[in-house]
Amino acid sequence: MTSFPSYTIDSAPAASKSTLEEAKRTFGFVPNLQAHMAESPELLAGYTALWDLFAKSSLTPHEQQVVYLTSNFENNCHYCMAGHSTLAKMIKMDPAVIAALRAGTPLPDAKLEALHRFTTIVVRERGFVPDADVEAFLAAGYTRRNVLEVILGVATKVMSNYTNHIVHTPYDAFMKGNEWTKPADASATSAAA
Repeated sequence: MTSFPSYTIDSAPAASKSTLEEAKRTFGFVPNLQAHMAESPELLAGYTALWDLFAKSSLTPHEQQVVYLTSNFENNCHYCMAGHSTLAKMIKMDPAVIAALRAGTPLPDAKLEALHRFTTIVVRERGFVPDADVEAFLAAGYTRRNVLEVILGVATKVMSNYTNHIVHTPYDAFMKGNEWTKPADASATSAAA
C-alpha cells in the first residue's frame, strides 16, 4: 500500500502552509484530512475554497450538513461521516435526523428528507437526475439555486471522500464517539427510500 504523509504546518510543502494555518485557525488544530491533502497544495486550496463557498450558500447550516452527511454516506467515507456527525451535533441538529443520515434511512423532517433524497440521487446518478426528481425537490420548498448548491456540496465531499479512501485518513480526536461504518443493509434500505 502506498503511504501518504501527514504534514504539519512546519513540514508541509511551502504552498500548503498558509492553507494549513487557515485550517488551524478555523478548527483549532490541523485536521488529518488537510494534513494529508497538503501533499497537493492545489487539492488543499481547492477543497478549502469549495468548503468556504458552500458555507456561504443559501442552504442553512443544518441543510448543508444534510448534503454533506448524505454524500459521505453514499461515498462510504468513514472519516467524513464521523467528522460531520460531530459538526452536526455541535450546531444542535436533531439527533433523530443525524441518526437517520448515519443509517441511510428516511429523515423524520419532510423538507430535510426531500433534500436528503435529492442529494442521494445526485450522488448515485452522477448528476443525471430525472426532471421529476428535480420538480419534487422544488415542490418541497427548495429553489433552482438550491439545486445547484447541492452540486457544490457534493463536489466538496468528492474531494474529501476520495482523498480519505486513497490515503486512509485516521479519525481526529474530536470525532471520538462518532466513528462510523456503513450499515451492511444500507444499500437495500436507502434504495427503497
